[in-house]
Amino acid sequence: MRYADGPGTVCEIFVQAPVERVWELVTDIDLPARLSPELQRVAWLDGADGPAPGARFEGHNRRTGMPDWRTVSEVIELTGPASPAGPRAFAWAVMDADGRYGEPVSDAVGALARWRFDLSPEDGGTRLRQSVVIGPGRSAMSPIIDAKPEVEEKLIDFRLGELRTGMTAILEGVKSLAEQGD
Repeated sequence: MRYADGPGTVCEIFVQAPVERVWELVTDIDLPARLSPELQRVAWLDGADGPAPGARFEGHNRRTGMPDWRTVSEVIELTGPASPAGPRAFAWAVMDADGRYGEPVSDAVGALARWRFDLSPEDGGTRLRQSVVIGPGRSAMSPIIDAKPEVEEKLIDFRLGELRTGMTAILEGVKSLAEQGD
């Protein structure tokens, strides 16, 4: 698989809680920072105080062996239900606003990743899916791929594995909080 192909991954979990409760948790951008091994903190930008199409937030990230970095994300989809227990989606594009890997990116078209939560009612609870597609914008992998194109596939596989680990931690944390009612 090549970076230019937009590789991605999906993780899902069943949560024994109503869609409304799970929705409250996944649209709280502070929650992943409490649960993720990489995302450390987040803050709404431009006066936004919650998710809405076009709303932006910054994320501060940390990985072993790398300097900390900041991204800016824009909400690109926020789909409420047709009925209170209907399916919902929350998606955002992550941009390299500081130009760490090339020219600064401020438009979702050049996102270095697109993240998404999908929630659907199922058997009295919620089927929660989290997905990510990396690219097309440059990321920390880009300079490595530029210098050593022969490692591109291994590098992408490794990164998708790291992302699945983080996604699993977030989904399990959401499940635990939703089912406890906290």
